[in-house]
Amino acid sequence: MADPAPREWAPDERRFTAMYDACRQRVWAYAAARAGRQIADEVVSETFAVAWRRIADVPDPALPWLLGVARNVLRDGYRAEARREACTAELARWAPRPSGDIAEDVAERLAVLRAMAAIPEGDREILILVAWQGLSPREAARVVGCSPAALRVRLHRARKRLLRAADAGGGAADAPGAVPGAAAEAGGRPVRPQVGIVSEERA
Repeated sequence: MADPAPREWAPDERRFTAMYDACRQRVWAYAAARAGRQIADEVVSETFAVAWRRIADVPDPALPWLLGVARNVLRDGYRAEARREACTAELARWAPRPSGDIAEDVAERLAVLRAMAAIPEGDREILILVAWQGLSPREAARVVGCSPAALRVRLHRARKRLLRAADAGGGAADAPGAVPGAAAEAGGRPVRPQVGIVSEERA
């Protein structure tokens, strides 16, 4: 008896599968940066469940829309305090624990992580979207639900707060949510971030 012919996938199924393969890791990284990896898988599952139910509404490119859904899942399902605590733990996990002479790139990374943990959650979210997720200000505005002009203003302020937190050195390490020990590991001096997180992005 001949094997049955493989089932043809419907266009919506093909689109959803391609979207999942292309965007799943980015959505997971966003959720982990916002609320920790322990709940990132759950956020991804809920986000793509919504995407499947509303597949006709998903625009192209899909990533900003998916991140907006993930943001709503986080907002509706997890308290702000729990998100802050989980984010602090996640940033601490990403921070290396060097020994001996510290390399400049490691010191810079520690400074960025410490400063990111010290700034308000809203600023941190915008920087995650633009610098870590690689969205343009226009795309990031779609995620957070504001105009591109307002997003650029918020992004500018967030970068200034990040630089102030980094320049504060040891003082920032004592702020609520800061990654402990980063200033000491950087030799007791503030390390101003020079990476793309504070550079101007595309429009």
